[in-house]
Amino acid sequence: MSTIPISTDPAALQAEAAQFKQEFANAREAIGRVIVGQQRVVEAALTAIFCGGNVLLEGVPGLGKTELVKALSRVLDLEFRRIQFTPDLMPADIIGTNIMTSDDSGRYHFEFRRGPIFTQLLLADEINRASPKTQSALLETMQEGSVTTGGTSYTLTQPFFVLATQNPIEQEGTYPLPEAQLDRFMFKVEVPFLSRAEMNEVVSRTILRKQIDLHKLLSGPRILELRSTLDKVVVADPLRDYACRLVLATHPTSEYASERIKNFVRWGASPRAAQALIRAARVRALAEGRAHVAFEDIRHFSPEVLQHRVLLNYDGQAENIRVADLIQECLKSLPETPT
Repeated sequence: MSTIPISTDPAALQAEAAQFKQEFANAREAIGRVIVGQQRVVEAALTAIFCGGNVLLEGVPGLGKTELVKALSRVLDLEFRRIQFTPDLMPADIIGTNIMTSDDSGRYHFEFRRGPIFTQLLLADEINRASPKTQSALLETMQEGSVTTGGTSYTLTQPFFVLATQNPIEQEGTYPLPEAQLDRFMFKVEVPFLSRAEMNEVVSRTILRKQIDLHKLLSGPRILELRSTLDKVVVADPLRDYACRLVLATHPTSEYASERIKNFVRWGASPRAAQALIRAARVRALAEGRAHVAFEDIRHFSPEVLQHRVLLNYDGQAENIRVADLIQECLKSLPETPT
């Protein structure tokens, strides 16, 4: 696989930014032809893939979450598999298992049969319906891109991307995702319900059975090449510090915390959140054709990066405080430069 050589030449870097912008826009436009509305959801999914992150989608059934992953797999030319999470699903159903088999000479030995996690785009549908033991089977994969079983580690083909879904309404028979697993998701994206015009378009497509052909625009090796461009995007010290202060502002004991954060939050976002803010900001800068990060790039995906990493205390839960509102307050009150 070829990689883009690291260059400090401003003209070369700007040319790479322009190329990234074009390819990102083409992929976003193609997927947008299939997914009605949900532009921010599409943008978040593409951003996470280019960053090497994972996405947790929260929305009621029927909003096109499965279609989104299918469209991504076709446009990006990546292998796609789906796992329907249920209470009786076991880790071996995801990872795979060792089975006893015999060779031509009649000798018995164990052979590893790979599970559906050995893919590139994995849809973990209704992930919170599986037990914590089964959910934990994804931890190593999401963080390291590998699977360990029977003392042997297997590396997954890159790029590897997990898109998990959960229903925010029906909570019977579900298991809350552990904080450690939530932290492995780069974004948590709330999928809004369709507007009147968008619903009419969905129904029209269903009735008329309009087929929209999607063509391969990128590939796995090309995505990895574009990822290498991210490291060249300039992040000035004040912007890096702003991302760190934004994360610290979600901690009730921090000097940057607001009164509502101090009153209603038990624990704030982790250092992974600061890393995710910078990575997402770099993708957005390139998607805008710039080779440097601006403050708005960091703020753009701050709700998706932070909201699932902030834990409310008892008072916050009793008062039905929305974490998304607290994040918006942090964004409004935190100055770009420290006072």
